[in-house]
Amino acid sequence: MSDLKLTLVVACALVDTDNRVLLAQRPPGKALAGLWEFPGGKLEPGERPEASLIRELDEELGITVREACLAPLTFASHAYETFHLLMPLYICRRWEGVVTAREGQQLAWVRPNKLRDYPMPPADIPLLPHLIDLLL
Repeated sequence: MSDLKLTLVVACALVDTDNRVLLAQRPPGKALAGLWEFPGGKLEPGERPEASLIRELDEELGITVREACLAPLTFASHAYETFHLLMPLYICRRWEGVVTAREGQQLAWVRPNKLRDYPMPPADIPLLPHLIDLLL
């Protein structure tokens, strides 16, 4: 049995009208800098995953997402060295506003068959088959 702290993070696969998925690159200075991930973030105390995702997508990307447009897809459960990550992945095809990098991160709209070309954190990699199967 491990004593790793459980960290709950929520992520979203934004899918545009061309069936491309948005990835964001972790900026320099952050853990796992340079790796590509799905947008999202940590839940605040007492916050529901959907509410957290709506807040994070607004903060990071400047878009408005309604809860009805978020569909749970799969989740990751991954033990890092200092914590255990539990990360539900939602899929979203509808939002308001223009996706903008508000935190200086690089963004890329990626075709499903090219997602594996982007280096990702270990927890994100097992999510790819579920997403690719859905989109191809």
